[in-house]
Amino acid sequence: MFFFGETDIGKRRVVNQDNFRIKEYSSDVLAAVVCDGMGGARGGGVASSLAVSAFMDALDEESTLFTENHSDDGADEAISDLLRRAVTYANDAVFAASESADELSGMGTTLVATLVTPRMVYTVNVGDSRMYVCSKGDLTQITRDHSYVQYLVDIGRITARKAKRSSNRNIITRAVGTESSVEADVFTTPRADAKAHTVALLCSDGLSNMLESREIESALKSTEQSPEALKRTAERFISVANERGGSDNITVVILAI
Repeated sequence: MFFFGETDIGKRRVVNQDNFRIKEYSSDVLAAVVCDGMGGARGGGVASSLAVSAFMDALDEESTLFTENHSDDGADEAISDLLRRAVTYANDAVFAASESADELSGMGTTLVATLVTPRMVYTVNVGDSRMYVCSKGDLTQITRDHSYVQYLVDIGRITARKAKRSSNRNIITRAVGTESSVEADVFTTPRADAKAHTVALLCSDGLSNMLESREIESALKSTEQSPEALKRTAERFISVANERGGSDNITVVILAI
């Protein structure tokens, strides 16, 4: 596997409240997480940093579940439960910190993470940071936004195209750390064989709000599976988002899996 991640402040923000981390446990097991913080000049950055650290710490503490037993019967359920516990751990850390200082009150963060094992790709999300997978040239959005505009799309009030341009698109309906508990969604996808040319993208909405799905698909399916190629694609994504206004922080993590 190859991977590359980068975060950029964008063109309009004073600080970067996004954080990410990638960890390779072995040649065929990898975890990555992206968090997009919110809550005042300081709070958002603190929230996303705490969530990234707490989430990864939780995976580290129980890493034998996915480094040694990933082929056992019941592995999917056990690993999915671990991802939910990791989100709970992150939520507890952010919520506790938000209650410890007035300037951090109400802070929170989105979270999207993936755990790649030899057999499966596990994804967990809260909020509107996203995970995409491009395999055999076809792009699939794995996660589903927890946002007000997605709710309107779901009930048929607006179209997905209108949601993309709505002034309410940044209103999220779930976040890590804003309440004492949070519900995370977990998705399980079989890992494609090496011939499928599979590339995964985790990103904050600073990217997904600026690019169309077809543009993401075109870029990912033409990305060669090498560290240099992943870096070029990530930097191009950030450059395009900034060229189109850079209205938010932009974080891109690309995995050749």
